[in-house]
Amino acid sequence: MFTTNNKLTRKEDDFQIEIARLLDLKNVLWTHVANERKANVSYGRKLKRMGVKSGVPDILIFEPRKNYNGLAIELKVGYNKPTTNQIKWLDDLKKRNWLALWSNSTDEVIDVITNYLKD
Repeated sequence: MFTTNNKLTRKEDDFQIEIARLLDLKNVLWTHVANERKANVSYGRKLKRMGVKSGVPDILIFEPRKNYNGLAIELKVGYNKPTTNQIKWLDDLKKRNWLALWSNSTDEVIDVITNYLKD
């Protein structure tokens, strides 16, 4: 069902879609914030005024478990690393008692989600 794609050549969209399928199958409350969308300058300003924030993690799972309020995951592919804003979001969520991390491994993300959702 889930494949481990070559993390050096795959696209982040494909990684996101694969994890989205898993989360939907697990029937959890979650979302992906589509901050990577392209917008003209005027609409980009409007989005910012509406509250769109740079660096929000790719996956936000709103299921409290164990000692955590939720799970946030930033997905990366290849040698990409999180931006400064993405690291800040992950750190800020950790301060608010979220499990927050980044990964470029499908297997790692699946393991983290599976273990997090265990009661």
